[in-house]
Amino acid sequence: MPKQVQKKYILTKNDIFLREYPRRGKNLKDSYEILKARNSRKESLVNLGGSIMKITEFMKSKKGASGIGTLIVFIAMVLVAAVAASVLINTSGFLQQKASTTGKESTEQVASGLLINGITGSVGTSDVKLLAIYLAPNAGSSAIDLAQTKVMLDYNGKSVVLGYGGNQDMSSGNSSVFSNDTGATATTFQVNILQDYDDSAVDNAVINKGDAVALIVDVNASFAGEIPERTAISGKVQPEFGAPGVISFTTPASYTTTLVELQ
Repeated sequence: MPKQVQKKYILTKNDIFLREYPRRGKNLKDSYEILKARNSRKESLVNLGGSIMKITEFMKSKKGASGIGTLIVFIAMVLVAAVAASVLINTSGFLQQKASTTGKESTEQVASGLLINGITGSVGTSDVKLLAIYLAPNAGSSAIDLAQTKVMLDYNGKSVVLGYGGNQDMSSGNSSVFSNDTGATATTFQVNILQDYDDSAVDNAVINKGDAVALIVDVNASFAGEIPERTAISGKVQPEFGAPGVISFTTPASYTTTLVELQ
């Protein structure tokens, strides 16, 4: 008698086909469960393999990550460049302003100053008692404030510094530049104004282009005695800014007149 063979059944739920499967002591339900378990494991392995493949492909594909990194670096470079440009602009503006100010001050310092046109001495009892220092601004000089000007004199081992002691308008003319010396004391000098078109010296003790003045110094009061013959005197008239007027002379061997030209 021929061996009985199990007919094939269609498992429509999982699309698994059961073909001529010997029973071997098991019924159809057991066979179905076995095939179902095998199919489930197979699907799990397929899904796992697909997931691993997707992860691998993602790890291998770095184009997106590289693009984001490049963008971050580019933005950082732009920010750094903007900050550097801002610092450079501020620094250049500050340096330009500083250079302009320094240049202006340097020009004033070099171009400005006082010019001593001469020094005359007035003889007192027997020697020189008063000095008249004739001043004018240097060519191209800025206005000079005589109230901030100092007269520095060295004589016989003694140095004195004299400040502004007042002014007298003589621009209309006067018989003698020494006629008014009330502002000349042991510590101050008198400004006698000889030429002042705009009244800047009369009103504010400021001399500018075209002005001329005489500084009266009482050397008898400053040095506690008159200046004798053959004596060296040095010093300068120092303005607030600019070049000073230099004083350097030696008194003559004898005083034959009441007025002596010293420098």
